[in-house]
Amino acid sequence: MKKVDWYQDFVDFAYRPKEDDVVCLFRFEPSQGVSNLEAVGRIASESSAGTWTTLSNLPRNIERVKARSFEIKGRFVRVAYPIDLWEPGNMPQLLSGVAGNIFGMRALKNLRLVDISLPVAYTKNFLGPQFGIDGIRRMLKVKRRPVTGAVAKPKVGWDAEEHAKIAYETWSGGFDLVKDDENLTSLKFNKFEQRVKLCYRMRERAERESGNRKSALFNITGETNQMIKRAKLLHDYGFEYVMIDVVVTGFSSLQTMRNVCQDLGLAIHAHRAMHAAFDRNPLHGITMLFLAKMCRLVGVDQLHVGAVVGKLAGTPKQVLEIKNQMVLKTIKNLSPVHLQQQWNSIKPVFPVSSGGIHPGIIPEVLRIMGNEIVMLVSGGIHGHPDGTRSGALAAMQSIMASMDGIPLREYAMTHAELRAALEKWGRIRPE
Repeated sequence: MKKVDWYQDFVDFAYRPKEDDVVCLFRFEPSQGVSNLEAVGRIASESSAGTWTTLSNLPRNIERVKARSFEIKGRFVRVAYPIDLWEPGNMPQLLSGVAGNIFGMRALKNLRLVDISLPVAYTKNFLGPQFGIDGIRRMLKVKRRPVTGAVAKPKVGWDAEEHAKIAYETWSGGFDLVKDDENLTSLKFNKFEQRVKLCYRMRERAERESGNRKSALFNITGETNQMIKRAKLLHDYGFEYVMIDVVVTGFSSLQTMRNVCQDLGLAIHAHRAMHAAFDRNPLHGITMLFLAKMCRLVGVDQLHVGAVVGKLAGTPKQVLEIKNQMVLKTIKNLSPVHLQQQWNSIKPVFPVSSGGIHPGIIPEVLRIMGNEIVMLVSGGIHGHPDGTRSGALAAMQSIMASMDGIPLREYAMTHAELRAALEKWGRIRPE
């Protein structure tokens, strides 16, 4: 009987990845009746140069573009992709390969893209972050402590004037940033242009009164041309950032906006809304680690990575792994479920910790994450018994106590705002 399929031609356990290969790590579970060998062959085949049956004619370049599953350890397989498979600087095309049709194959019960190792030959075609951590700190004149910010809560419902007043109270309490949330763009009761204009006036007042730099993360998410218009408006008002829901807009739009923001001198704050649709199932989909690496490569300056002890899913180990990928220059191949990565000239991304943080759990967040984070404390300041400004003061007091190694209860004895926050929330973890 003639050979019908050629999946096993894409399996080569003797293969050793070349310096310029892209390498992916997958967790796989074959469907019933499918062997491990056939399953990993299908992954490499479908994500590169294969098809379901043998062909009567093959291109001369087949060996140059054929992926190879070269190592299986338990349920994990590593696949090497020749650099010639990838168009330089085209992130959507990369995703169409390593995260494309393979997730729909019936031969696989579950498939999870865990990690990717990108060679210099590939990363050199991307800009990476424009500012990085040091650039953001210089911009905001924050030297050592975490950068602080807050969303006006509830996330939608305020009109533009109310929103600007909340922003002023947040800044006046000592916070560096105010932020739109993921679903606030330009709504009939809170138009983008009006919100920017009124917040600009309040920022001027807050900076004048405090003598400190203040900024805002306005959500420009929308059709790409609309995002460009909104970015230009923010530039004209002298703001330093744009905020983009990077998963829902997609990497094509994000690459365009990275170029636009380079010209305008604007930092990109990346919200990860919808990421859990890809990464929450531990058996199938794409990890947040992978998405975060793509965001760093394209060039966001700040990215939400998780709160560790807040309301969102993600263990401390998972969150720290993502943070490390954002801030370190070199990631070594330390375990069977992670790949090495050399970022070279690609700058670090400022990790953002958010989701259910309040003054009572700030010390734990800092103990786990360190000071090199952007900390968003939103409901945890607006829910303060004495209002937003007191809530922001309480959060800043909690940060200062933590950095000075002073227990919160002791610090609260001489700081009324922190004392009131602890009386309301204690150390509860929101769910």
